[in-house]
Amino acid sequence: MGAIVIKSSNSKNLKLLSALAEQLGETVNKLSSSQAEDIQLGMMMKKEKTGKTVSRRIIFKHLSAI
Repeated sequence: MGAIVIKSSNSKNLKLLSALAEQLGETVNKLSSSQAEDIQLGMMMKKEKTGKTVSRRIIFKHLSAI
């Protein structure tokens, strides 16, 4: 199973794309802005994952600098 996320500021385009997907027999799920942001954050986290461990002290040191 695959999935795509299409983000558009044009609601007419989104309706057209949704209708086309449904006509093709696919399932369409609409996401809220916060759900789309959560997906994007997860993708960014996965991309930056290194597998290395970092001490709690270093994490809090960087957070306090922000």
